[in-house]
Amino acid sequence: MNRSATSFSRPQLSSFKTLHHFHGGLKLPGHREITASMPIRQAELPPQLIVPLQQHIGAAAVSLVQVGEQVCKGQLIGRQAGAISACVHAPSSGVISAVEDRPVPHPSGLQAPCIVIDTDGMERDSDEQYPLLDYTRLTPDALCKLIRDAGIVGLGGAGFPTQVKLGCGKYDIKLLLINAVECEPYIACDNRLIQERAADIISGVHILQRAVEAESCIIAIEDDMAQAEAALQTALQQDGNNTDIALTRVPEIYPSGGERQLIKVLTGEEVPSQGFPADMGIICQNVGTAAAVHNAVVKRQPLLPRIVTLTGNGLVQPQNIEALIGTPVSHLVATAGGYCSDVERLIIGGPMMGYAVTDDNIPVTKTLNCALAVTADEMPVPPPAQPCIRCGKCTEVCPADLLPQQLYWYAHSSNLDAAQDYSLFDCIECGCCAYVCPSHIPLVQYYRHAKTEIWVREKQLQSSDLARQRHEARLSRLDRIKQERAARMAKKKLALAGDDSRKDNKKAAIEAALERVKRKKQQADSTPGNTDNLTPAQQQLIDDADRRRRQQQEDRNS
Repeated sequence: MNRSATSFSRPQLSSFKTLHHFHGGLKLPGHREITASMPIRQAELPPQLIVPLQQHIGAAAVSLVQVGEQVCKGQLIGRQAGAISACVHAPSSGVISAVEDRPVPHPSGLQAPCIVIDTDGMERDSDEQYPLLDYTRLTPDALCKLIRDAGIVGLGGAGFPTQVKLGCGKYDIKLLLINAVECEPYIACDNRLIQERAADIISGVHILQRAVEAESCIIAIEDDMAQAEAALQTALQQDGNNTDIALTRVPEIYPSGGERQLIKVLTGEEVPSQGFPADMGIICQNVGTAAAVHNAVVKRQPLLPRIVTLTGNGLVQPQNIEALIGTPVSHLVATAGGYCSDVERLIIGGPMMGYAVTDDNIPVTKTLNCALAVTADEMPVPPPAQPCIRCGKCTEVCPADLLPQQLYWYAHSSNLDAAQDYSLFDCIECGCCAYVCPSHIPLVQYYRHAKTEIWVREKQLQSSDLARQRHEARLSRLDRIKQERAARMAKKKLALAGDDSRKDNKKAAIEAALERVKRKKQQADSTPGNTDNLTPAQQQLIDDADRRRRQQQEDRNS
C-alpha cells in the first residue's frame, strides 16, 4: 500500500506511445452517443442567478457586495480567502437581492452562503478596460496572477484552485499533462468543447506550459473520441508551435480519466500516497481548464460560464448547454424540453461519482459538468444492502489498489484510525467497488462518511489544540504577571528597607551630634570662663576686673 515518492526524469514525447495499466478499472457502456453529437447551445439568461461563495476546494470566498447593490457582468463579488481559495465574479449584470444560505450541489444536501442576483437582461460590462496582452512576454508569476484573478478552478474534478495547483514556480515541472479523457458514462461536455473550440484549448495549453515552465506537454484523449481527436490534430497543425506537445490516446477504461490513473497509464509510475503529482514533476489540468485559462489571459474574461451535459432518458431533449455560473438547474432542464413523465430521479454528475438530489433549484457551479435525469428502467434503484460475503470483487476493480472490503468494515465500525492506516484518503470515490458488489453495499457512501468524520475530528482536535494553547498561554501570562508582581513587591520592600536604613543612619547622626554637643559643653565647662575650676590668681584677676567695671559705672552715674 505504501508508495514512496519517485523522481520523474525528463520525458521524451515518443516514450508515451507505450502505455501502461493501472490496477482494476471497469469497461462501462458509454451512453454518450446522443449528447456527443449535439452542438453546444447557449442557455438563455435566467431571471435570477444564485452564485455560491464556495465552488472549489478550500476556504469560501468573502462576499464584497450588499443587498440592493448593482453589479456589472464580470465584477468581482467574492474575494478569495486564504491561500487555497478562489475569486467569484458576477455572471451577469443586475441587482443583489440576497446574500444568504441557499441549497447548493452537494451530496449532503445542505445549504451554503450564496449571492443572489436579480438579472436585468442588460449584460452590462464593467467600464474598466483591460489592454490586450502578449502572454509570451509575461512571467510565470504574472500568468498565475491573471489566472487567480479570473477565479479559475479545475473544471474536470474537485475544483482545486488552478493558481495553487500550478505552484507559480514552487515546483520543478517537467511534464504538463492535459486531461481530455472523459471516462465517466453519459458526460460529453469536454468532448463537445474539444470539437468546437480546439484552438482555444491549444492556446490555453501554451499559457499553462509557460506558467509552469514545463519541458514537455502531453494531451491525453480517450480512444473513442475520434472527432475530438481530429479537431485537436487540426488545431495543433494550424498552431505551428507544437514541437513539444504530443497527443496520445488512452484506452476506454473507467476511471482512466482520474489524475493518478492517467499518470500511471502514461508514465508507468505511481503518485506517492498522500503526495501530489507535482512532487514527481508533473502537473495535470483538464481541457476545460485550459480553455478557461485562454479566456482569462487572452480575452481577459473571468470564469463566468461552463458547459453542462443535460442527459438521460428522463429528459425530453438531451443536449450540451453553456450556462452562466449560478443558473438554476431547473432552468437548464426547461431548456432541454423538461422532464419526461417517467423520470425517476435527478443525479448531479455521472452515474458513477454523481449523487442524487431532491431539488433542481440548485445552481450551476464551476465544477458541475452533468445533470442526469434517469428513469427507473434506465437506472433502477439499488435493492437493500445485504451482508458482505467477502467475495473480493471490490478489491479486483479498485483503481487505487486498495482493500475496499477492509475499509468498509473499519468505516462501518467507526474505526477511523484503522481506516486511515489502510489509506482511506487514497480512495478517489470512483464507485467501481459499489458497482460490482453483489451485496449492493453502498461502499462509497461509507468512505465519504468516514472521511467526513475524520475531517470533523481533525477540526475538533485543532479546536481543542487551540483551546489548550490559549489555556497554556493564559497560565503563562498569569504566571508572568505573578512573577512581575512579586518582583515589584521585592523591589518595594528593598526600597522600604533602604528607607529604614537611612532613618537609622539619620538617628545615629543626630545622636552623634548630640554627643558632640555634650562633649563641647563639657569642654566649655572646663574652660577659664568657669569659676569653679579657677586658680586663686585667676580669680583675683577676675575680681579686680569686676571692681574696675563697677567703679567706672558708678563714676558715670555720678
